[in-house]
Amino acid sequence: MSDRSLRGMRLGAQSMESEAGVEPAPRQRVEYRTEDGEQVFVTFSSEAEIPATWVSKSGKEALLVNGQKPEEDNAKPVRTHWDMLLERRSEEELEEILEDRLQKIREARGEAV
Repeated sequence: MSDRSLRGMRLGAQSMESEAGVEPAPRQRVEYRTEDGEQVFVTFSSEAEIPATWVSKSGKEALLVNGQKPEEDNAKPVRTHWDMLLERRSEEELEEILEDRLQKIREARGEAV
């Protein structure tokens, strides 16, 4: 047996490429502000189209500083499944149907009513 051990690199742990000659893409830092004054800074590519609004980490909508306010969208709000269901049935009817279905499930399971 040899007294020397072979030395190698761990696979995938280290790159053989160097950072020499690598230039990052040009970037720009954009500032947004919420209505209550919270500042949000976002970094974009210099070629990117900057959105007029951004949602901050706190969930509030922030507007672009020195930018134009976005136009109000007068489109109809999205109808949910619940909205469409309420167009066809009243809540009393839905509760009655639910009780009927639950009764049938209980009978199929053999539960005492």
